[in-house]
Amino acid sequence: MISHLRQLESEAIYIMREVAAERSNPVLLFSSGKDSIVLAHIALKAFRPAKFPFPLMHVDTGHNFPEVIEFRDRFIEQLGERLVIASVQKSIDDGRVKEETGPRRDRRARLRCLLRRRPPRRGARPRQGAHLLLP
Repeated sequence: MISHLRQLESEAIYIMREVAAERSNPVLLFSSGKDSIVLAHIALKAFRPAKFPFPLMHVDTGHNFPEVIEFRDRFIEQLGERLVIASVQKSIDDGRVKEETGPRRDRRARLRCLLRRRPPRRGARPRQGAHLLLP
């Protein structure tokens, strides 16, 4: 079992390094959830003692508990890495995306709207055309 986990970790480190080497603007999506934390630790193993060659990006949907945001900020501070925060509400307020209404509306629709349909031109992405490492 442990050797299988080590193999999976090794593959994840390889993929992360490949993306960082081959893409011009990668980011690591970070929701503060367990999957994001694991990927951040894999990035630590892949790139330390250097800094990550990409920032971490949190998409703020406005649906997080304050404790989640506090944890995110403490975790990123402990890592000493860059954090980019994309605000779905700000993108709606700025007219870059349109909030879905009606029976098909759900909280993930706001995230899809931000990331896939009309991504913000400034602020949310570190540079235009960011490539995402999805947790």
